[in-house]
Amino acid sequence: MRMQYSDYSNDFKLIEMPNTATTFQTVESLFKQFVLADAETSMGLGDTSFLGALGNPSLEHLNESTAQAKALLSSIEVCTAEGFEQQLDLDLITRYLKQQIFFAELEQSGQPQRCRQPGGVDGISAGIFQLFVNDERDAGQRLDNILTRLQQAPNYLKAEAEVLTQPIQRWCNVEIEQGEGLPDLFTTIYNWAVETQYPQQAELQLAIESCNQALKVYLEDLKQRECLTDFSIGEEKVTELLALRNIKQSPAELILMARNFMADTQSLLSSLNKRLCKKYELAAATSDEDLHGFLNESFAAKIKEGKLSSVLDYYSDQIQSINDFIEQRHLFALPAQQEIRLLQTPSFLEPVIPAGAMWPPLALRPGKKTSLVYLTLKEDQLAEHTELGIPVMMIHEGIPGHHLQFATAAQHPSFIRRFFSANEHAEGWTTMLEDYMLDVGYISDDLVDEVRFIAKREMSRLVARVGIDLYFMTGERDYLNVGLDLGFAEEGYSDDVFDNAAKLLKTATGFTDGRVQAELNWYSSEQSYPLSYLTGNRLVWQLKQDIQRDNKKELSPLELDQAFHKVYLESGCMPVENLRSVFEHKGYL
Repeated sequence: MRMQYSDYSNDFKLIEMPNTATTFQTVESLFKQFVLADAETSMGLGDTSFLGALGNPSLEHLNESTAQAKALLSSIEVCTAEGFEQQLDLDLITRYLKQQIFFAELEQSGQPQRCRQPGGVDGISAGIFQLFVNDERDAGQRLDNILTRLQQAPNYLKAEAEVLTQPIQRWCNVEIEQGEGLPDLFTTIYNWAVETQYPQQAELQLAIESCNQALKVYLEDLKQRECLTDFSIGEEKVTELLALRNIKQSPAELILMARNFMADTQSLLSSLNKRLCKKYELAAATSDEDLHGFLNESFAAKIKEGKLSSVLDYYSDQIQSINDFIEQRHLFALPAQQEIRLLQTPSFLEPVIPAGAMWPPLALRPGKKTSLVYLTLKEDQLAEHTELGIPVMMIHEGIPGHHLQFATAAQHPSFIRRFFSANEHAEGWTTMLEDYMLDVGYISDDLVDEVRFIAKREMSRLVARVGIDLYFMTGERDYLNVGLDLGFAEEGYSDDVFDNAAKLLKTATGFTDGRVQAELNWYSSEQSYPLSYLTGNRLVWQLKQDIQRDNKKELSPLELDQAFHKVYLESGCMPVENLRSVFEHKGYL
């Protein structure tokens, strides 16, 4: 966590903690102050306290924040909670704080991971990009905030460089690639200022030039740095992290789950392969990879007038089609004020957004709940955008997936449940829906096999993510064994962990080489996030099946689906294990 940059007077200040037993309301208030004292977190949640200020990348402020988190934990120990809901919130607050402490104190080769992981590009660009694309105020106000952020950027990058020692090579490469795309963003912002007749265009141009020069120095410095290649944290730390996430399975149990899922998926793909080869009069021996390529080519999104951005039209059509289907069947409750905006991924984000990603509604921003869905449209990755894959993408990222989930959670009365990051809860919901929406008939019968084949090939990425995530975190190559023959026995392993991981991901999914490398970029830097997809998928399906089996309220299948969706969405963000207790409390289990 980075605190407000000390050059700008409104520096981070410690919150006074009570010494005696305190109420839940006091703890929640102190926690809210703690969260919103962080400039970057505040901005990302839609709070307005730091619109014109960058965060503070220094280790001193990281240490201050960690000390504050520990003090807050002490206050929770003497807190008296009243009832189920308050106790649940206290557990979530505790997990949030402990996760902050975990990553603040996590080490790589004897030094804080913070010193190994460059973050200057995101530190200066994230807030500026949000002000540019996701702010309802008039252009002048937003450009005023962007201007002050750009003016602070040179000092920010200098401070970031002082924090870094020997970066991890892959993270350094990603930082450089993202950084080299930033001037394009700044040029677009300047052109916007000209179009809107912003009165401080000269100051903005000067700030951009100064920022670009500082960015050039920062990136050149990174290119000269001696780097490390090993970024594993060890089995013990992985087990600790899983416990903090409230994932009860051990690494060994997770990899067994992945292998079993892969076996089931391969069996289903084999059946689909036979039916599709017969339908399209392909050779019976056609491999899954070749069939995938044939379907991608046959159902490729058409480029209109040579513009890659025209692919977005396919996604827009799907949003309306899915909404109509859901409303006709009353499967999910849609918030009255919500919106999805489709955007082509800007160049500086392409290294970390392989195909598509969703920025959820800002949890604390009042009014309409707006999500931004970014789609990476590149000539060498157009095979990722097909008429078969696009429906599944929008189910996952839009409605009833992430957008609906977070647009609903953002309206929860509990502060922590509007934004708590439980990846297996979020990704378990969306990957469950990829199957569920096909099961209830969203795709017509004449194409359901094709879509399910593509979707199951895509779902194989979930298995690969478990293996690669555990491999990256522990350094243990056995985790790459998820039930696929990768040829390591004959060819041997590479000394480069990314070569080994790429072989698994490519074999499992058939992704383009560009997407494989972009996927691995974020797998490596988001410890325990990649494995949350399959873990969440299995946990959510198990939860749903347990509720269906017990059916304590004696509901019809449709009523039970509707009730499951309602409780899941309206309970807010939390680990799936915590959500299970909510269903128990409400009498479904």
